[in-house]
Amino acid sequence: MVPAQYDSLRLRRNNFDLLRLLLAGTVCLVHSYDLSGIQQLAWLARLLSPAVAVKAFFVVSGFLIFMSFERSSSLAAYAAKRVRRIYPAYFTVVVLCAFGLAAVSTKSLADYFSMAFGRYLVANLVFLNFLQPSLPGVFETNALSAVNGALWTLKIEVMFYLAVPLFVLLFRRFSRLPVLLVVYCLSVAYAVLLTAVARRTGSALYLELARQLPGQLSYFMAGAFFYYFLPLFERRTASFVMAAALILVVDTIYPLPFLEPMALAAVVVLFALFFYVGNFAKYGDFSYGVYIIHFPVIQLLVQAGYCRESPGLFLTTVILLTVLGAVAMWHLVEKRFLFRNSHYLAGTSSS
Repeated sequence: MVPAQYDSLRLRRNNFDLLRLLLAGTVCLVHSYDLSGIQQLAWLARLLSPAVAVKAFFVVSGFLIFMSFERSSSLAAYAAKRVRRIYPAYFTVVVLCAFGLAAVSTKSLADYFSMAFGRYLVANLVFLNFLQPSLPGVFETNALSAVNGALWTLKIEVMFYLAVPLFVLLFRRFSRLPVLLVVYCLSVAYAVLLTAVARRTGSALYLELARQLPGQLSYFMAGAFFYYFLPLFERRTASFVMAAALILVVDTIYPLPFLEPMALAAVVVLFALFFYVGNFAKYGDFSYGVYIIHFPVIQLLVQAGYCRESPGLFLTTVILLTVLGAVAMWHLVEKRFLFRNSHYLAGTSSS
């Protein structure tokens, strides 16, 4: 039975689907510039931030995944929901890229289907993309040879899923707020420490480590905070939002690492739960497909040298192919693995 404080009307009519789509679209648009290097598209990187979009994704996950666990009848039911939602589409993208990109490889088929191919397939199927991000002879002339660099967040997401039952156990044993704050502060401290080491040593490795699981956990826990303390946020919305706005403005001038994740979370939850704009899952939830498909689409167009002289056409083609792929992924793969009572399927059946 879901406690009364978790059954707010806002949890049934919200903008989370739209928000995820906007965040996935942000990452796609900026990657269109980053991977192509077309200078006429540089305005996308100035206007939008994929780093902020990813952080906001983790906030949304913290809110929704803790809610999913609390509403699950058992640990097995929770695990089944998470696997069915994330893995079929992920598996499909990895396998399609692994076999399909043989057609554009500079290697012969014998050289392509080698140990490197096997390492790519195995490593990516178990979310260890960093172990083998590239395929033999694929995208070697591109600025980045990785097949799907966007998938790095998925391993963090999966580790979040695995950690939620442990966190809830700690919540029930020691009280939610102290555990949330301790984990949140430890996560921020980890990121701050590694960022400082990166500056001192000049090694980008430490920056890469800083953005991995412990460093991103603060955003996930900030999302969890607003789920568990939603009644407080509803009563003090103006205070939370004004404080968050001030923190985020100051953070652009003088970094406030221990406050920024919570401030960002307040803004994300405000957008998600207030000012309902309609059911954006009416025709399906395409955000996940957009996120996991766009990167190889862009890489293929870049390798082909497609429309480098026409940035508008290049960007339009990226968007069109990504959306078509996401729609196909939803209808052919994603929704077929969801439980019949899934929010996503319920959303597509309502007007």
